[in-house]
Amino acid sequence: MSIPLEAAGSFCPGSLNHKISTYPSFKDAADGFHFGQELSSQASGPGILLTADGGRYEGNLFGAEGIGEGELVFTTGMMGYQESLTDPSFAGQVLTFTYPLIGNYGIHINRSESSSVWPRGVVVRHAMKDPDHRDSVATVNDFLRLHNIPGIEDIDTREITKNVRELGTVLCVFGPADKEDMLRSKLSKLTSPELEDLVELVAIKEAVILNLDSADELGLKKPRLAALDCGIKFNILRSLCHYFEVIWCPPDTPFSTLVDDYAIDALFCSNGPGDPAHPGKASAAKETLAKAVLEGYPVMGICLGHQLMGLASGLKTYKMRYGHRGANHPVVDLVTGKVLITSQNHGFAVADPDAGMLAAHPSGATSPDTENLHGQEVKVRYINANDRTVEGLDVIDKPCFTVQFHPEACPGPHDAEGLFNRFREIVDSHLGVE
Repeated sequence: MSIPLEAAGSFCPGSLNHKISTYPSFKDAADGFHFGQELSSQASGPGILLTADGGRYEGNLFGAEGIGEGELVFTTGMMGYQESLTDPSFAGQVLTFTYPLIGNYGIHINRSESSSVWPRGVVVRHAMKDPDHRDSVATVNDFLRLHNIPGIEDIDTREITKNVRELGTVLCVFGPADKEDMLRSKLSKLTSPELEDLVELVAIKEAVILNLDSADELGLKKPRLAALDCGIKFNILRSLCHYFEVIWCPPDTPFSTLVDDYAIDALFCSNGPGDPAHPGKASAAKETLAKAVLEGYPVMGICLGHQLMGLASGLKTYKMRYGHRGANHPVVDLVTGKVLITSQNHGFAVADPDAGMLAAHPSGATSPDTENLHGQEVKVRYINANDRTVEGLDVIDKPCFTVQFHPEACPGPHDAEGLFNRFREIVDSHLGVE
């Protein structure tokens, strides 16, 4: 994400708040079309995609010239391709869309989830060349060129998806068909992006207050929340600004700094890419989360933030066979018995305290044993209705909970958006507000 604080753009979460006349703005990934930014060279001609399990798929190149490489994953959403392309959780991956027509309604200003496009390559059945929407400013092809990302189309994405479901996510490369030997050599040397500190790559570098002195509809000042950015989506920040005065913080911000310098009332930890057990910036965020729980502060985590809370609680995390990526995942609330249809994007999960690793990757990749850093017991609150994997935790006797799915999902579904209100009620109760 790496947004300079002086940058001006169309992402202005503070503008949604009452009685605020000045607020910072940030670059949206589509702003380059508004400002006439130059596009990368156009890729064209026959292409080939190779996977580490021996797969070979022929297609045609689009987007920017170059080689796509990374972990091959798929997402099942029929809409929201712009949001997926700009979701920092896809950093290091090659993203395959299962829906065959990508780009129907074009690219829109202020509809991205970050300032950039994060997959290292994009695979589609068909990239629409003539989008039909009055607000469209560009095609998906031009969007990839704007961010120098290669793509390949006319690929049998059904076959790719079936193979990934059966064999698990794999490393891949794609590029010009006449460079197949070079691509094979490159694939043989490719290492997993999970070995990189992907959180450091996508996170903001300096803290910034998004909606200083924000008040609610009654004119009452909102509680102050620190949002640890491990790869946060813009719509999470919009949602948080509705309920809180939000400080957007780097993931390695120490808890003492948040308390002493910013006088926070609560803490939030975001989604993000990669292995939650990586020893880099994700580990630093875990330490801050654990300290907040230990000190009795209200805490909420989403996606990677949920996994980091699991690690901080002495649970293990592990790599899933193919993860959950899409907008149609049913989740059961074990307290109410209700089922929520949710949007998700993750390739790791928290191991169930009783059942262990469910839907695990053939590699068996898992975190090392770890101690409970805050000393409190946790219980599983939410589970996936399809594979029974852990989808959320409550910290017993503490004002803290986490979810694996995305309550802020844009463009949807919106079944779980009430969880932000639940967190605000927890914060108000902690502060003694009636």
